[in-house]
Amino acid sequence: MNEVTLQLVEAPLEETVVRLALAGALGMFLGLEREWSQKSAGIRTFSLISLLGAVFTLLATETQLGEGLLVLGGILVIVQGIMLAIQGLLSEENAGLSLTTSVSMLVAYGVGALVAADFVVEAVAVAVLSSLLLVLKRELHEFAWGLSREEMRSTTEFAILAFVVYPLLPAEWTPEIAGLTIPLEPQVIWLMVVAVAGIGIVNYAIVSTYGGRGIAVTGFFGGLASSTAVVGTMLDHVRQRPDAASYAVAAILLANAAMASRNLAIAVGFTMGGETAILFESIIPLGAVIVLAFAIAAMTADWRESGPIELESPFSLKNSLAFGAVFLVVLVFGSLAETWFGTLGFYATAVASGFVSSAGATTSAVVLYRGGQLGATEATIAILLATVSSIVVKALLAATSTNTNFRRQVATYSGMLLLGGALASLVIVV
Repeated sequence: MNEVTLQLVEAPLEETVVRLALAGALGMFLGLEREWSQKSAGIRTFSLISLLGAVFTLLATETQLGEGLLVLGGILVIVQGIMLAIQGLLSEENAGLSLTTSVSMLVAYGVGALVAADFVVEAVAVAVLSSLLLVLKRELHEFAWGLSREEMRSTTEFAILAFVVYPLLPAEWTPEIAGLTIPLEPQVIWLMVVAVAGIGIVNYAIVSTYGGRGIAVTGFFGGLASSTAVVGTMLDHVRQRPDAASYAVAAILLANAAMASRNLAIAVGFTMGGETAILFESIIPLGAVIVLAFAIAAMTADWRESGPIELESPFSLKNSLAFGAVFLVVLVFGSLAETWFGTLGFYATAVASGFVSSAGATTSAVVLYRGGQLGATEATIAILLATVSSIVVKALLAATSTNTNFRRQVATYSGMLLLGGALASLVIVV
């Protein structure tokens, strides 16, 4: 008995009391919606269940007596939930709601256990997400009931891509090609496939609601996340709606504008307030790319059309996988080029990095510039090379489209962006 008392005293009293209070509060928070919905278990029941989980967990961690009690408490909550579920099933009107309440009670028990085990952030996250699911019941049901078979299939495929395949892939892989070791990152490559699918789903929702104007939103904001992935989405978009090619071209241009804007923000923002001068050299060429991209996008697509555009599905799994394969080929050739032109050092790395993410190359250049390893001109050239690389790879990927008009326009306007940026870059040399 004395050993048990000493073990309990070892933990600070205030910390233990705070954990118990937080467990009760989170249980109360979970039970609030159930009480408001006038269910059989409400605020008091949920708070007590959460407290029970916290108390039994504290006993299990601090003494040798609580492990059995913790399991027993979980069993009691499950039994109580089953009884409520059976009671609800006997009443056809409340069957689903009683099942929800039963599961929520078990969640409350788990939240209390998490708090007592010092997983406070995780406990709060579970409580908030669970409460949100309860509150958004009607909206979630309407959303699920409104999904078509094709939309449901696409959602399932996306979940498999993101949550099943991605974790199974190795982080690094170094195959030998032509006697050279090529460092590849399968997870990064697959992440691009996931990004194409994810942006495709967002594009589907926005375009179905806002029509052509929605593509502008997809292009620009998708470009902030991954401008290269936007191309994959637009390839699928053009495949489904060839007559909307002008909007898809504009979306790629806006993705380039977003990419250049992001690089410019990194180049200027991360050099402000330091010992080194601000990279003003990057403003004119990157600014030229941004202005040209917006201007061409505004002129080439009729943004006055706002009617809905019917699409077959949120995204095509076949198209996303094909895009990933092409992207892999581009990465392999980029790595080979970096190996063959190793004397160019950081510039070759910047070009190769631009295939994946120009933001990474831009950040590296800024860090080296702030550390004194690169001068202002060298850092700016590296940033521009990464930006050019990103524009070129999007044009190459767009060239895989079967729509002649689409791939010709992307190539032409990408060339205009590069020419405008090159002319503006002469200011640095002069």
